[in-house]
Amino acid sequence: MRQVVRGTLADQAAALLLDRIRAGEWALGARLPGETTLGPQLGVGRSTVREAIRQLAGRGVLVSRQGAGVFVAALDAAEDWDAVLQRADILSVIEARVAIESEAAALAAARRTPADLRAIRRALGARAGEHTSIESYVDADTAFHRSVVAAAHNPILGEMFDGFTPRLRPAMVDMLRIRGVHDTAADHRAHEELAASIADRDATEAARRSRAHLTGLAEALA
Repeated sequence: MRQVVRGTLADQAAALLLDRIRAGEWALGARLPGETTLGPQLGVGRSTVREAIRQLAGRGVLVSRQGAGVFVAALDAAEDWDAVLQRADILSVIEARVAIESEAAALAAARRTPADLRAIRRALGARAGEHTSIESYVDADTAFHRSVVAAAHNPILGEMFDGFTPRLRPAMVDMLRIRGVHDTAADHRAHEELAASIADRDATEAARRSRAHLTGLAEALA
């Protein structure tokens, strides 16, 4: 039977337990053996087994029932979001941004408050300002788009956008460095028009402008 050999013990133990669940060793709803049994099988101590179970419970694979034991709640785990983003290429990320941000723009047009509109306009002004580096420009551009997402008042869309940012930022910096141009008049005008649509509470036009901007960005990468 395969045992933990290196790496973070709890992570490795969790991976081995998940492999065994995927292989059908325990059926859905089945009770796992106790820590004193699993520990020697995995080659780790009881505290490590407990941490591995806690990890898999957090991913929805296992469930602990007070006084009854640990049971299989799912036969596989949803893939970690960070791992998905790390494998995704920049075009895939932009395509996902189209789905998120066009909907966020429509919601922002419908729900924005005066404070939201002020935040969007401040971010737009900062984006148009002087930037000492491509990195600062990318950060200002991201802040503008984040202000639009915030105005949608949907926390899930906000979390999804924030999840993209660490993956998107270095790729955008690299792309703009290669192209050698970033802050064009036409590009900034597109952002001004998006802000104007939100100010006018035109949800259809806000979504269209957001989609057109990001689709153009994707096309430029092709």
